[in-house]
Amino acid sequence: MTDMRAVSPSLAPGESREANTYWYGEEPADRRVRSKAVLEALRVYRAAELAMRRRTRESMSMGENELLVLRYLLREPNRQVRPGELTRYLGLSTASTTAILDRLERSGHITRVANPDDRRSIFVQATDRAHAEVRQTLGNMHDRMLAAVIDMSPEESDVVVNFLHRMSDAVDGVAVDAGSPASP
Repeated sequence: MTDMRAVSPSLAPGESREANTYWYGEEPADRRVRSKAVLEALRVYRAAELAMRRRTRESMSMGENELLVLRYLLREPNRQVRPGELTRYLGLSTASTTAILDRLERSGHITRVANPDDRRSIFVQATDRAHAEVRQTLGNMHDRMLAAVIDMSPEESDVVVNFLHRMSDAVDGVAVDAGSPASP
C-alpha cells in the first residue's frame, strides 16, 4: 500500500484521506467530482493505449524498446540519428541499444549507414519496410484518433493540450522528487 503522505504531504503521520476524497485533495465536492471524472477518463485512455501497444508489439513481433526506436526514427525520417542518441533516448546501455539495433537490422526495419563526414560513426535509418509496416499496423488507429479530434474548436484543442502538458509535468515530476517514496 502506498504511504498517502508520499502522494499528499499535507497529511500528518497516522492520518489518512476519507474514502470519498480519494487522494487528490480536499476540494469542494463539485470540483472533486469533475477532477475525479477527468482523471478516471485519463486512466481509461491510458489502459486502452497500453493494450494497443501490447497488440502492436505482438503483431509486429517486437519489444517495447524496438517500437520506441522505430517511432523515434519515423518521427523525423530525414534526420540523421546516431546510435548514441538512441541510447540516451531509451535510457539503456550502449550494449543493449546495439542488441536492439541488431535485431531491427536483421528484421529489415533499420539500416546502418556510414557517416560520410566521419567514417568511424554511423547513422541509423528506418527502412521503407518499417514505414510500410507501421502504416499498415497503425494507420487505421491513427485515422480514428484524428477523427476524434479533427472537429475540436481551437479553444477545445488548447484546453486539451494544456491539460496534457500539465499532466505530463505532474507525472514527470514524480521520478525527480527527492526523498519521496516511489509511487506504484
